[in-house]
This record gives sequence, structure tokens and C-alpha cells, in this order.
Amino acid sequence: MERTFHMLLYRAFHAQRNYLRPYLGEIGLGTGQPKLLSYLVANGPCQQRELAEYFEIDRAAVSRMLDSLEKGGFITHEADVNNRRADIVELTEKGRRANEAWETYCHTIELKMLKGFTQKEQEQFADYLFRAYQNLRAKNDKGEG
Repeated sequence: MERTFHMLLYRAFHAQRNYLRPYLGEIGLGTGQPKLLSYLVANGPCQQRELAEYFEIDRAAVSRMLDSLEKGGFITHEADVNNRRADIVELTEKGRRANEAWETYCHTIELKMLKGFTQKEQEQFADYLFRAYQNLRAKNDKGEG
């Protein structure tokens, strides 16, 4: 197997996605939707714009995911009293339960993925991934991101 970082990251991501994908259907979620539920659990009700900015995806993609989540009964949205052009997105109880189920399943896959890693290695791995992400998001002197 090729051992360049980009290929290792791609293969790890792909393997994780393939492992998790069947479980999405079991709890009634689509691709990309669990992260929105997790954000709402951690941060409470918010505007669609906030979700798009946090996950660095376009608002139209977030809108499509939210529409599907609302049809499934996982979220609700109401007009923002402070901004009539925006809606506030909020989890329903069904959304909270789906997020709990998803988090439980993700924990199971993390145990499988990190089998044989010491606690210190797990912490270092998380730190390395976070630092790599920060490096990619940082602007350099030429304004490139």
C-alpha cells in the first residue's frame, strides 16, 4: 500500500465511511446528516449559516440535509425573531435519540480503529490530525489557504 499521507488519509476515511454507511440507514439518516445533529446537540439551536460555516460546506448542501432531516422528524425550524430572513434549526427528541445511537456506533468503530494504540498514542494521533487540519486552514503570507 502506498504510504503517502494523502493516500493514507483517503484510505482511512474511505474505510471508516464504508464501515459506518450501513448504519446510517438503520437510524434513518443520510450522508452528512449525523454531523449536523452532533453540532446541534453540542451547541443548541442555531441558524443554517452557522452550520455551513462550521462544517465548511455551502449553504445549499446544508439546506438539502436540513430539509431531509425535517421530513424525517429529526429537526424543526422556526423563523429567527432577530432576523426575519433566517430560520433557527433545533433538534427534536427523535433527533436526540438518533444522535445518541450514532455516537454509540461511532464509539464502537473508534475502538476498532484504535485497537492496539495506547492512550498516549490515541491522544497524539488526535493532536496530529487537529494540527494538520489547522495547518490546512491557516492563511499563509501570500493569502493562500
